[in-house]
Amino acid sequence: MACTRLPVVFLLLCGVLLSGEMTTNAKVVACPLYCLQVEYMTCPSSGEEHLSASCNCCLTRGSHGCTLHLSDGSHVNCS
Repeated sequence: MACTRLPVVFLLLCGVLLSGEMTTNAKVVACPLYCLQVEYMTCPSSGEEHLSASCNCCLTRGSHGCTLHLSDGSHVNCS
């Protein structure tokens, strides 16, 4: 009876160890599910060059310090 339980216990222990590894190294960012009417984006690293942008700052990778210019003339600073 002990021989049939050993593989099950081993698999459970492996699962616990792997799940612990995954949670310590995982970085999860929750992005809001709304989309702004973004015309273009400017970033300090690119000067005044008009860059393409996604719906919001969270969905635009590497947008820290950038500005989203909206279709109504307003802007959103990504921090």
